[in-house]
Amino acid sequence: MDTAERYRRFSLAEARGHSPIYDMLASRIARDTTLLTLIDRLPVEKRQPNLLFAAVRFLGGPVHDYEAFQSWTMAEWDRIQRTMRERRTQTNEPNRCAALLPALASLPGPLALIEVGASAGLCLYPDRYRYSYDDRPLLGPTESAVLLKCRTQGPVPLPASLPDIAWRTGIDLNPLDVRDPDDTRWLESLIWPEQRERLRRLRAAVNIARAEPANITPGDLNQSITDTLDQVPKGTTPVVFHSAVMAYLPHEARDSFASTMRSLSCRWISNEAPGVLPAVDHRLPRPVPGTSQVFVLSLDGRPLAFTGPHGQHLDWFSSSQEAHELT
Repeated sequence: MDTAERYRRFSLAEARGHSPIYDMLASRIARDTTLLTLIDRLPVEKRQPNLLFAAVRFLGGPVHDYEAFQSWTMAEWDRIQRTMRERRTQTNEPNRCAALLPALASLPGPLALIEVGASAGLCLYPDRYRYSYDDRPLLGPTESAVLLKCRTQGPVPLPASLPDIAWRTGIDLNPLDVRDPDDTRWLESLIWPEQRERLRRLRAAVNIARAEPANITPGDLNQSITDTLDQVPKGTTPVVFHSAVMAYLPHEARDSFASTMRSLSCRWISNEAPGVLPAVDHRLPRPVPGTSQVFVLSLDGRPLAFTGPHGQHLDWFSSSQEAHELT
């Protein structure tokens, strides 16, 4: 797929209906040979629309008017391309904890959490957030400034209380530090311009993480996971989890990680797009819906539910036995 088609597809399949600004920018770039020539000088993995738009916003550039965007981007291309080479699309959405919570809460505590592809580690604090599932009573600490909302379908095994988490750590190729203003500003730049609720939620979650910074180790998940598991405190249940991470790995690295997870004495929660982990997809009890983007939540390789990419909905599989087989 060439760069023009990549931006055209982003406009139609991802931004349309969700971000009029990014829809407009991506569709115009797809026809702008001058900008396309600059973008094509970057490595293929660095030509992502999200990465370009975040870099422009991170550096203070305009995005609401295409002519202003194009002019500024051309003039500041050296700074933009340097930022795109140095940084990654590390969107850190704490609302994904709403999709992960039923699986986490089903495991015997206390838990030792290890998030691979942790970014700034905001999903390492599921016990510090409040949860709103449909019209049910709110769950979680009343003093929390972070409220996660999730629509549900099917027999979701919602817990009566949050899991007991005794230890939390992460692994990331390029960890972000919630105490670093540039790192937190980068996280904010990755949120699409119209998504003001997500921005407020991110800032509140960053404040929680700053009060108790998790240890996030730089490294490759395949090379680091075994050593990290060796550090888990005795008397805890080690839980390795990830969300929207595996798609960024080559197929061989994904297969290697999945094989490692099956061989280690830990619990494994994955929340990834269909097609990313074929062995999980093979066990799906029903076809992936074609009407909207979804992820597949699984525990130890067993599919549990379809989830919204940002944890906004959770569709538990009524035909499966997970509701009473999780433990």
